[in-house]
Amino acid sequence: MTAIIKCQKEIVKGSDILGRFENSIQIRAPPEKVWEMLALDRVLEWEEGWKGTLKSVEYTSEVRTPKDKLRVGATAHGTSKKKGGFDFEITESLENEKMAYRFLYGKMAHVLVTYILEPVEEGTKFTYVIDYELLSILWKIFGKLLTVGATREYERSLKNFKSILEK
Repeated sequence: MTAIIKCQKEIVKGSDILGRFENSIQIRAPPEKVWEMLALDRVLEWEEGWKGTLKSVEYTSEVRTPKDKLRVGATAHGTSKKKGGFDFEITESLENEKMAYRFLYGKMAHVLVTYILEPVEEGTKFTYVIDYELLSILWKIFGKLLTVGATREYERSLKNFKSILEK
């Protein structure tokens, strides 16, 4: 696995804390196969953070074809294992190249997740980027702890993703 992790924290706009996680991995599978796994209702198959938090993800927008799951404007709701849930919206989609979605993590953070697929000789370079803005004073104080735990979680998620796609 080729993993590159960049964690940035900076204070801007009156002490809002912005952060970024970015991981890349090479997968021995074509971008078309990788693309199919990015559907919001498949994220529980490989993404460690959501596996522990959500019991299901269902589309709330109309889905007539598999392509509808990855189009700009597609929405889904993730039902939490505890209470409540998360609403997701796809904000960018270039088939077999790039997909981004956003969600609000309770009252703690605004989050934008971006997946970038680049064809390479042996398959696909998959880059997983998470940009977030912490909203809660408590999370702003404990932001460094969040970064350390989340970095490990994203590494495990990428390993899961790779192993599923290379079967």
